[in-house]
Amino acid sequence: MRFSYTAVTKEGKTIQGSADAANREGLISMLGKQNMKPVVIKAEGGSRAGKGKKHGKKVKTRELVVFTRQLSTMISAGVPLTRAISTLQLQTESKNFKSVIGGIMKDVEGGMSLGDSFAKYPNVFSEVYINMVRAGEAGGILDEILKRLAAQVEQDSSMRKKVKSAMMYPTVIFSITILAFFGITMFVIPKLGKIIKDLGGENAKLPIYTEIMLGFSDFMQKNAPFVIVTTVIGVYLLRRYIRTPKGKYQFHALLLRIPIIKTLVMKIAIARFARTFASLMSAGVAVLDALEVTGGAIGNKVIEKELQEAAKAVQNGKQLSEPLSQSKHFPPIVAQMLAIGEETGQIDTILVKVADFYEEEVETTIDGLSSLIEPLMIVVLGAMVGLIAASVMGPISSLSKNIGSE
Repeated sequence: MRFSYTAVTKEGKTIQGSADAANREGLISMLGKQNMKPVVIKAEGGSRAGKGKKHGKKVKTRELVVFTRQLSTMISAGVPLTRAISTLQLQTESKNFKSVIGGIMKDVEGGMSLGDSFAKYPNVFSEVYINMVRAGEAGGILDEILKRLAAQVEQDSSMRKKVKSAMMYPTVIFSITILAFFGITMFVIPKLGKIIKDLGGENAKLPIYTEIMLGFSDFMQKNAPFVIVTTVIGVYLLRRYIRTPKGKYQFHALLLRIPIIKTLVMKIAIARFARTFASLMSAGVAVLDALEVTGGAIGNKVIEKELQEAAKAVQNGKQLSEPLSQSKHFPPIVAQMLAIGEETGQIDTILVKVADFYEEEVETTIDGLSSLIEPLMIVVLGAMVGLIAASVMGPISSLSKNIGSE
């Protein structure tokens, strides 16, 4: 819920501002951590997410990394927060990001915490980013947290680029193959079909696969606009359904059933879990809060649900390693490493090592997929060409021989 407030600092300065909090007590606690005593608190209504969705377009990862690193450097050098943000706004080249930073500066000048001001721009700053900044402010280690965030943003960006790069080649080849197939079906096969009928007559007996190919070609010629419109609408509706909570969950569950994709998705999810959870724990975030934020950063709703179940077990007094040891998707090594971290009090250090290991595994898997996909696509393309050749050229050759023998 959103509140407006008037508060007094230790120095006696009166500050007016607004902030998001679960309730009035939460706001009072948050202001207390900033050494401010609230005098007047008024509920404005509306949630952080609801407000934030109206602000800020996405910015480039590189811009966010530079902003984060420079803000960290300036804060650690003792530069006042508002002055640091103002300086970063002046040197930012992106008009969109400059506008976002300007809005953040106004909020901070009005007494809002940096984390809450970031929360108004969810398209720019992720939930993990926002919560880590809040943890840094609460613990007085904002400069250190921002350094970790910059490294984490770079790691996530690097992983996404590798996955996209690996998928680009097969996607392009598959698209060209489909277009070529439909092009041949609609424009080439009808002419070849006419040749077959001219050679063998209307009652010529043709192989079943040739009959299917000619029938499909005839159907596409007559119904191409309907097929195209139906396909576009179908894809649009499917995309919309996948964006719904139920559709997204089912889609993510499907990804975890496809043999090769399953391995890649799981390794990416585990790497994200380990690095994000380690960063939050090292920032002093409570385990339950860290699990909630980490679940949203994993990128797979099925595994996120498992973490939610694990959080319930932790709330009931169990160590996190216990429910994860019974997980369907987390390998035993993750639970074992986590248990060692819990015993030694070094969960963040252990999980960073787990994240490094699985990020290397992701790179190895992607390289393996890239080397496997190329010959596989060649086989698929060759099979389609062979099918067309066998279904059309074979009967033509056969009928030509029969005519020659007569």
